[in-house]
Amino acid sequence: MSFFQAIKSFRLCFVLLLFSVTTSNLWAADTEEKASFDLKEMIFSHLSDSYDWHLITLGEKEISIPLPVIVRSDERGWFVFLSSRFEHGHAAYEGFRISNSERYNGKIVELGLNGEELRPFDLSMTKNVVSILLTAVLLLLIFLPLAREYRREPLKSRRGFSGSMEMLIMAIYNDVIKPCVGKDYKKFAPYLLTAFFFIFLSNLLGLIPLFPGGANVTGNISVTFALALCTFLITNFFGTREYWREIFWPDVPFLLKLPLPIMPFVEILGIFTKPFALMVRLFANMMAGHMIILVLAGLIFIFYALLGAAASSVVSVLSLLFSIFMLTLDVLISFIQAYVFTMLSAIFIGMARVEHHKH
Repeated sequence: MSFFQAIKSFRLCFVLLLFSVTTSNLWAADTEEKASFDLKEMIFSHLSDSYDWHLITLGEKEISIPLPVIVRSDERGWFVFLSSRFEHGHAAYEGFRISNSERYNGKIVELGLNGEELRPFDLSMTKNVVSILLTAVLLLLIFLPLAREYRREPLKSRRGFSGSMEMLIMAIYNDVIKPCVGKDYKKFAPYLLTAFFFIFLSNLLGLIPLFPGGANVTGNISVTFALALCTFLITNFFGTREYWREIFWPDVPFLLKLPLPIMPFVEILGIFTKPFALMVRLFANMMAGHMIILVLAGLIFIFYALLGAAASSVVSVLSLLFSIFMLTLDVLISFIQAYVFTMLSAIFIGMARVEHHKH
């Protein structure tokens, strides 16, 4: 079975798992609670980061994996403990708790002497952090054995998973990195390939509703900011002299440069708008994909609260079918967004490697 065939065969299973986890969290409420079902709260609780890895809710019991909390108080120093001490946000521990206020909602805060909430220095292992580490470990487990295999038998014809990975790597390498970067493509290929597979694997894991999947990594703007920042630093650090000359003294009519530096201002602004576009594009597309699936799942419970179980059965079937379609589309979007991020990063790096041309 090839790499893409495996993805195709498991996508229906992902939808059913998503519905089983979502329904287990929502069917536990009584009739009065269902009548006041908060779709917004359900969606953002699934999309937001957390200090534990929620697995399932059975009745009133929530089952989750506690994660390490590492915080530093300005007055009392460092504290290290598991997030289970908070009892899913219902209890305080050592003067810390998970805030429900509008300003620090979902974040760990320290209770001051007057009851005010103070934000400590927080290095906790949240759900997204653990998911990033798991993604990095999975990438190592995938590519280190492949590298050893190719080192031993570089000319061997490969099939199955190894062949699919070779096809995917060479497609990105030959069709994206080479033409977009230019003659220095080998120097930047490791970063671009790493970025592609990290984004792609993170997107796929985000579609799996059970551990170790379900984290909204690339739908978190902090993660996409860090990825875009890497591209920004590489692009400008390795920019040639001609690249910087075109920014500060572009080849345009003199009046557009002096006395009002209109074009230099536009070019400098472009340095920052390019990585900003990378950040927002990836964040918005992945966030929207997860949100649509959760909205379709939430429709079942909204119609159940309004019309009852019998009348909502048709909506349930339609929601399931649309969710299968959206998840299939999300698998494609997961690849496309990783591809687009890599391609645009390669283009930006290639533009910074421009050389002086004599006319």
